Amino acid sequence: MSARYGYRRFDGSGDDDDLDAEALLDALTDDLLEGGDLSDALNRLLRRGMRTPDGERLEGLRELMERARRRRQELLERGDPDEQFAEFQDRLDKVEATERDALRALSEDAAASGDERRQQVTDDVVAERSVELDVLPDRFAPRVEAMRHYEFVSSEAREQFEQLLGELREQLLGSYFEAMRGALAEPDPEQLRRMREGMDALSRMLEQRGRGEPLDPTFEAFMDAYGDLFGPAESLDELLEQLARRMAAARAMFESLSPEQRAELERLSQSLFEDLDLSFSMNRLAANLSRAFPEFDGSRGYAFEGSRPLSLDEATDVTGQLGDLERLEELLSSDNAAAALPEIDIDAVRRDLGEDAARSVERLNQLVRELTDAGLIDRRGGRLELTAHGVRRLGARALRDLFDRLRNGALGGHTATKTGLGNDREEVSRPWEPGDTFNLHLPRTVHNAVARGGKGVPVRLEPRDFEIVEHEALVRSATVLAIDLSMSMPMRDNFVPAKKMAIALATLIRTRFPRDFLSVVVFSEIAREIQVEELPTVMWDYIYGTNLQHALALGRRMLSKEHGTRQILVITDGEPTAHLDDTGEPYFHYPPTNETLRRTMAEVLRCTRAGITINTFALDLERTQFPFVEQIGKVNGGRTFYPSRDDLGSYVLADFLQHRRTLRATG
Repeated sequence: MSARYGYRRFDGSGDDDDLDAEALLDALTDDLLEGGDLSDALNRLLRRGMRTPDGERLEGLRELMERARRRRQELLERGDPDEQFAEFQDRLDKVEATERDALRALSEDAAASGDERRQQVTDDVVAERSVELDVLPDRFAPRVEAMRHYEFVSSEAREQFEQLLGELREQLLGSYFEAMRGALAEPDPEQLRRMREGMDALSRMLEQRGRGEPLDPTFEAFMDAYGDLFGPAESLDELLEQLARRMAAARAMFESLSPEQRAELERLSQSLFEDLDLSFSMNRLAANLSRAFPEFDGSRGYAFEGSRPLSLDEATDVTGQLGDLERLEELLSSDNAAAALPEIDIDAVRRDLGEDAARSVERLNQLVRELTDAGLIDRRGGRLELTAHGVRRLGARALRDLFDRLRNGALGGHTATKTGLGNDREEVSRPWEPGDTFNLHLPRTVHNAVARGGKGVPVRLEPRDFEIVEHEALVRSATVLAIDLSMSMPMRDNFVPAKKMAIALATLIRTRFPRDFLSVVVFSEIAREIQVEELPTVMWDYIYGTNLQHALALGRRMLSKEHGTRQILVITDGEPTAHLDDTGEPYFHYPPTNETLRRTMAEVLRCTRAGITINTFALDLERTQFPFVEQIGKVNGGRTFYPSRDDLGSYVLADFLQHRRTLRATG
C-alpha cells in the first residue's frame, strides 16, 4: 500500500485558555522548573513584575514597596502637627495681647475724658480683667478653657478667640469625622442634635449586629437621615470601615504629637466635646468601632520631619495614609505574595501611590485569579500547585518553542504524519485541503457548518466546513526517558533545559502518539520512576553520583512488558560515577571506578540483548570527555549526541520524530 504524507502546523494542544493566564504561566515557567515550587516561583514573579503580551509593563511588588517607602518619607516631610499646635499657642498669645492693648486704650480714654466717675469705673474694670489675664494658666488647654469664660473688653480679641475656638472644634472633630469638617465652626443646636443622634444610631447598629439582631435603623434609613454627616458609602460595612480607619488615623495623629502637646489637645478635645454634649456619643462609637475593627488600632505615632505647620485634620489625613502604606508594605513583603494580593486595598493604593500602581496591583491580582479560573493551578493544603491541565499547558508551550527552533534552525523540519485508509481510526481531524482523500469527519464538519450558518435546517455545507479523519499506521514506540538529576546538572545550568525537554516530549507523545508508551526515570546516586505530572516540580538531588547502571536496569524492567520498538533516551552531563553493589546499596566514586563502568556496561549488554536501543544525549562537554558513552553506542547500536543545553530539546525532539518517521515508513 503506497503511503501519502500530509503536513500541518502543530498547535500544541486543543485548549483555548485566556491569553493572560497563559502568559503568566509562561513567565514563571523557568522559575518553576528551576525551583520546583509553584508558590515560590509565582511569588518571585510577582515581586519582580512582568510584561504582558500586549507590551504593558506591570510593576513588581518590590517596586511598589519601594514606591510606598518613598511616598511614606514624602508624607513625613510634608509638615508637622506640633508646628500647628505652636501656631495655635501664638494665636492665643495674640488674642491676649489684643485684649491687653484694648484695656490700656480704655483706661487712657477714660483718663483723657476728665470724667472722674468714668475713670473710676473703667479703672475697676481694667484692674479686674488684668488680674484675670495675669492668672491665666500657662498650658494651652487650661488657658483656652479659662478664656472661654473670660468676658472680653475688646470685640476684636473676642472675634479672634471665637475664630480660633471654631477652628479648634472644626479640626478636632474633622480629625475623627472627615465629613463633619466645618460643621462646628459656628455650633448650631439642630446640627449638634443630628450629630449625636447619628453617632448613637451607628453605635446601636453595631451593637445589634454583634448580638445578631435586626438593624434598627436599616442602613438605607440611616443614610437618608445622616448620610451628609458621615460621607458616602454603598454599604454599612464600607461606612464602618471608613470611620474605623479615620478614628485610627486620628489616634495616630495624637500619638505623633509631643507628650505635652498630646496631653493638652486630649484635654481640650474632651472639654470641647463635653460642652457640646458629644463626648459620650463619640466615646461609645469609638469603642464599638475598635471592637469591630481591631486591625485599625492607631496606637503608633509617626516622627514627622517637616517644618510647615500641619493642621490637625490634615495631619490625620497624613497619618491615615501612613497607616495604609504601612499595611501595604507589610502585605507586599509577605512571604506568600500571591495570597496577600487579594487583601490589598486597591483604592488606598490608588490614593497613595497613583493610578499606575493601582493598575499594576489589579492586573497582577487578576492574572493570579485567571490562573485558577483557567484551571491551570489549584490550592492544595495551603500551597499552589499545577493542575494536570496546567502541566499539559506548560508542555504544549515547551513543545511549541521546540518546534519553532526546529523550523528556524538547521536540525530539520517538524513532524510528518503518514495518512491512509484501512487502519484503526482515531478521533483526530483536520481541515480538508484540495487533494486530500474525501474521508469526512462528519461530526466536526456539521459542527463547523452550524457554527458558521446558525441553527436550523437544512444545514448547508461549504468546502471550508469540511474536516477529514486522520488515520495512523499501526506502529508503536515505547520510550523510557532517563534524566540525570545529579548535582552537576544545576551547577552547569543543564537542569532546567532537561526538564523542559522532558515535558515537551511527554506532551508530544500524549497528544500526537497516544498509543505510545512513555515513562520517566530520574537518577543520581540511585534511580527512581516518576510520573509525567511530577516533571515540573521534580528537583535535582543534593547528593553526588550518576548511577546510569540503575537507571538502565529500571528502564529495561519497564520496557520488558511493552511491545513495539523500545528505546531509552539518556540525558546526562557526565560519565557514570555510581552503581548498585551486590547488596543493592549505592556506591559512588569520582573519577569512575572500573567496577562502576563494568556494571554499567553489563546493563547496556542486557538492554541490547532485550532489543532496547539506548540513545544518549551528552550535554555541554567535548566528545573526548565522554569515552564511556561512546562505547555505549558502539555496543548497543544506539547513537550519541553532543548538544548544547540550548539545543538539547530540539535534538531530542528531532531524533524522536525521525525515529517515528522510520517506524511509519517501515510499518
